[in-house]
Amino acid sequence: MNIQIQKSVILGILFSLLFVLAACNTEPAEVKKELSGNNGSDSTGNEDRSMTNGSEKEDDLPAEVPKVHLQKLDENDDVKALQQVLNEIGYKLKENGIFDDPTARAITDLQLQFEALMVTGIYEENTSRMLDELIQDNDHEFEPGKGLPRQAEEVTTSNGSIILANPYDQLALVNKEFALPEDYSPEDLVIPDIPFPFEEDLPKKQMREIAAKPLEEMFQAAEEAGLQLYAQSGYRSYERQDAIFASNANQHGEEEANTFSARPGESEHQTGLTMDVTSPDADFGLTVAFAETAEGKWVKEHAADFGFIIRYPEGKEDITEYQYEPWHLRYVGEKAAKEIMEQEITLEEYLGQS
Repeated sequence: MNIQIQKSVILGILFSLLFVLAACNTEPAEVKKELSGNNGSDSTGNEDRSMTNGSEKEDDLPAEVPKVHLQKLDENDDVKALQQVLNEIGYKLKENGIFDDPTARAITDLQLQFEALMVTGIYEENTSRMLDELIQDNDHEFEPGKGLPRQAEEVTTSNGSIILANPYDQLALVNKEFALPEDYSPEDLVIPDIPFPFEEDLPKKQMREIAAKPLEEMFQAAEEAGLQLYAQSGYRSYERQDAIFASNANQHGEEEANTFSARPGESEHQTGLTMDVTSPDADFGLTVAFAETAEGKWVKEHAADFGFIIRYPEGKEDITEYQYEPWHLRYVGEKAAKEIMEQEITLEEYLGQS
């Protein structure tokens, strides 16, 4: 009997030991989860292999190039995606989702490096396609800043106007505070196929290509409406503006002259994005009387449909610092033009510089 009791005790002890050992080797799911944490890492901090592989695959994928039209002042996720793509090819932009001046500079710089692209600072289909090619080509030798080098510091004219670092910008603000570089002359100047009241082949017939075609379309629409629009004065070089202002200053005094004539560098005509228009009923002159003609009224109503604004509107002289000029049209693109004309504001107000 004693021997049987001893065997039973020994067996009981053995079973107890086996049970304890089994329990020690089997962790509850909750304990494992607590030790590994919620980030897929084990107790040593190493990431779970499946998650690591998936993450690496996502990081290896090139950024997605936006397929929408974007320009200065736009603020959305597409702009942020564009900034991410531009950074991937070497730019150093804040990915803030705001199409700001640095973003416009980057787009302009990229466009300047490819002859096939129109240089505007506007992100559109052709620029998108070129950017997509750069992203897909791992062997590209693209050099950010090669087309439009960054200024080391802000430069001003003798009159104190800030010289624009990006004169190619379609939305460049040129006035008494912001001037174009003395040596800036657009390389894409063309003569639009529209009527002029003179035959001479003068530089003032020219406009930048980006503005010339919309102007042709506007003149065609006016003709279909039974109107007679004529173009009087487009591109004007820095040197030509210097001579014009000097003449006006000699005749009227510099202060008075600067109410209707710009100092050199401060004239929109140098951008190549401006055209003064007139009509036979205004005696082909550039006068306020043009606003009362059928052509003048039509231009005020329809210019924005083609991307143009009346740059110096009536009642805004305190902002533009120039007299009312119903004949002076500036190309800014349809999106900006419609917003400016519908809100009855100036380019200064639109860009937040009033």
